[in-house]
Amino acid sequence: MNLRTTAIAALLAVVTGMAIGSPANAEPARPATPVPAAEPGQPAPGWSDARRGGERLLTWRASAKLPMGDATVEFYAGDRLLGRPRGAADLRTFTLEVGDTRAVDLSTLQVRAGGRRLDGAPAAPRPALKVTRKAAPAAPVSEDPGVPGPYPTVTGEYTLEPVTLPGFPQPVEMQGVVAGPKGAPGERPLVLLLHGRHFTCFAGADAGKISGEWPCPAGSEPVPSHRGFPELQRLLASQGYVTVSISANGVNAQDGLADDGGAQARSSLIRLHLARWAQWAGAQRSSAPEIVRSVPPADLSQVLLAGHSRGADGVNRAALDSLSPPPADRDGYHGAVRWTVRGTVLLAPTLRGHNPVPDLPSVTVLPGCDGDVADLQGQMAVDATRGVSRGRALHSALYVVGANHNFFNTEWTPGQAEAPAFDDASSMDSACRTGSAPGRLTAATQQRVAATYLSAAARLFITGDDAVRGLLDGSGLRAPSADPARVLHHALGGNRTPVLLPTATTPVSGARLCAEVTPDPAAVCLPPGRYNPPSPHFVQFAGGTDPDRYAVALTWSRAGEPVTMRPPAPVSVRDATDLALRLIVAPNLVGARMDVAVTDAAGHRASLGEVTADGLPSSGLTTAHWAQEVRVPLSAAARAGVDLDAIAELELVPRSASGQAWLIDAWGWRAGTPLPGPVALPRVDVGHVTVDEGDGGARTVRIPVTVTGGGAGEVTAFLSDSGTSATTATRIAVAAGSTTVDVPITVDGNARYGYDHGYGLRVRALRGVVVGAYDGGLLVRDDDPVPAVTASPPVRASEGEPLRWRLALSSPADCPISIGYSAEAPAGGSEVSTADVEPGWLFDLTGQQPAPARPLSDTGLRASLVVPAGADGVDLVVPTVADDAAEPERTVRFTTTYSGLDAAVYLPGPEVSGTLTDRP
Repeated sequence: MNLRTTAIAALLAVVTGMAIGSPANAEPARPATPVPAAEPGQPAPGWSDARRGGERLLTWRASAKLPMGDATVEFYAGDRLLGRPRGAADLRTFTLEVGDTRAVDLSTLQVRAGGRRLDGAPAAPRPALKVTRKAAPAAPVSEDPGVPGPYPTVTGEYTLEPVTLPGFPQPVEMQGVVAGPKGAPGERPLVLLLHGRHFTCFAGADAGKISGEWPCPAGSEPVPSHRGFPELQRLLASQGYVTVSISANGVNAQDGLADDGGAQARSSLIRLHLARWAQWAGAQRSSAPEIVRSVPPADLSQVLLAGHSRGADGVNRAALDSLSPPPADRDGYHGAVRWTVRGTVLLAPTLRGHNPVPDLPSVTVLPGCDGDVADLQGQMAVDATRGVSRGRALHSALYVVGANHNFFNTEWTPGQAEAPAFDDASSMDSACRTGSAPGRLTAATQQRVAATYLSAAARLFITGDDAVRGLLDGSGLRAPSADPARVLHHALGGNRTPVLLPTATTPVSGARLCAEVTPDPAAVCLPPGRYNPPSPHFVQFAGGTDPDRYAVALTWSRAGEPVTMRPPAPVSVRDATDLALRLIVAPNLVGARMDVAVTDAAGHRASLGEVTADGLPSSGLTTAHWAQEVRVPLSAAARAGVDLDAIAELELVPRSASGQAWLIDAWGWRAGTPLPGPVALPRVDVGHVTVDEGDGGARTVRIPVTVTGGGAGEVTAFLSDSGTSATTATRIAVAAGSTTVDVPITVDGNARYGYDHGYGLRVRALRGVVVGAYDGGLLVRDDDPVPAVTASPPVRASEGEPLRWRLALSSPADCPISIGYSAEAPAGGSEVSTADVEPGWLFDLTGQQPAPARPLSDTGLRASLVVPAGADGVDLVVPTVADDAAEPERTVRFTTTYSGLDAAVYLPGPEVSGTLTDRP
């Protein structure tokens, strides 16, 4: 482990509690010191709860810098998502604007990223269960796309003038690394790559000097993440493709301000580069950068987009924006689209919006040891296409056992990177630990896997070469050039027809119909993991519920008990050769076996054969509940006289002694990859609106949701209310020819001071539409002044009686009002001392004992009182004690401050004073 690796890993250890610099045979890392438990109703250390202007803020500050990652940082109250905070350039401070927090127990606050807890210590890694039978090697593909092609290659870089993108104050760089073939005839397909979200600046090997700033401060330089795909670019260039890997440090440094994590900005950047390549392929070729002129002209009708992590999110949005341009007010590119995207490749992707492009082929690579985007949310690039459009485009998911997040990019890999780098999976899990986990991949192997499968996607999506399809479509073939990596795959689309897509009303016998995302422990497919979601198929989109996602959970303790499931109406598999199931097998389970049978509408039944699958390796901290594709031929059904046009029931009969599995869906399958063809679906974009509360009572305000393009469809809208912290999911129809979707909100205006009130709206495509900007909402600003506070006149009391003042509000408020007070020395005379007040009261407020007696103002006493919502004031009480000593009159004085919501924002308040006398 070199100096850079050690330093950056030390920062990561703050988050994960991992061991630093441990030898390969070291004991498993011990968990870091747990965060102290919070008092009921109070935030844990590191949190603050305050108000700034009209905003209610929750802030968490890490104890050390957190290396910038691709997973989105999220605030939770228990298992309930509160929102996604904005990160500061110091890489430590994260702030979320919220509304009314009365419904939030502050003691339950958590910080997560990619489903993994950041503000507490993870559990100690558990040893992986020993797999007693190794999986049989898959059959090789007939043509290996990882073999270099016939062309020598040339590589170089270009730098253009920076560009300004909407919402980003700093210009973003226009830089690219080009690799292309020498001597290849004619125009060549173009492959554009975009790296993920990493820290942007560094100063030598000192990981303490990394930052997320832009431009980079003096003494530091940009991290060259765009130079991180050399093997991948060389392979593709040798095969005749022109490639360019572009830089996005300027987006990485500023995307904390974007609701979509910078997806729209990355899309704009990609399309600005593509526009230049379109110019350079035409009349402006003579003025193109030297490296561009040294490779063949790019064929802009044959474009493949590939992205790593948040770069993949940007690639998905760029593909959508190329097919269906976004509203001009939120885009950074306004030119004509002069290119055609043929497909996308998503490496360890984020997909915050769960809105992939349904009619464009894609390959999604999921690393089994991803220590950044740990929930493997990119699975939604496959699952969330189901039922949205015609379903002809092939969407492939590859699960790479033993791959981590960072090693796809050499500039994020220790020993290869120029800047500090680290292994995001090191020590996080005994199934993933570097050097000791048997299935863990080296950086070289992982990078070869990426190059091989990206080449396969290019050949299939651009040239239509069906010889590589078996690597991507769930057929189970392997590419020898990627050995010894174990790459599993399943797919949707292509020549598939639906047989069983579980819904809330699917009849199931012998097993349990379960909800993939629900807070109901009796209905959920899998209970949430302690530190990350247990399955990438079950990741949340907009909170803890989703009414449209179901699976079938099978648990058996003996063989032979059948499970039956029925589609809503008989389905046809006449054109299919096989029945394909996407089946999750419990991690580490070996030899799960079950027979598969179908029954037609007339009751004719046929057994199709047996499927066998092993669970994926895991020790509990990996997201390993991933569905493998298994198939059985339909020929037996035809021989048995089953009507293949009317399949009415699917049956699974466990044959192993015990096990656990989850059926995601079932399809009729046949070989081939049909061209998806252009599909013009209407596009939906959600916006933001801010209004003042007003004093006029109830009125209706609409969250802006725009529709462009023709056609009808349906979305699922998730509306969250900051007042209740509840999220409701509703299906909303998009009418043909409409330009808006109606989302009305009732706003109640009054003259009482209170919280701002927020409504968040997230939209996911359900049928017949595509969604661009999916995250918006309404902020209702309270526009009433903070009530003034008045205090009763000076008071007198005898020893043993309380000194009591009334702090009254000029008017009641709709929220609690905190009033802070502190003991001050009186202008003259004797002062009430610590011996004059009740010891318990003194200790509660100051942590001090009465003896030796000293003036109350010398204790530093500072405290606060809370006026409940709707109340007109509160009493400030000082309990006193009596003694037999003769003493003069003593004075106590408090200065007060108050704020609308808590004691973090102070306004001037009244002064109170009182006199304490001896007993009569």
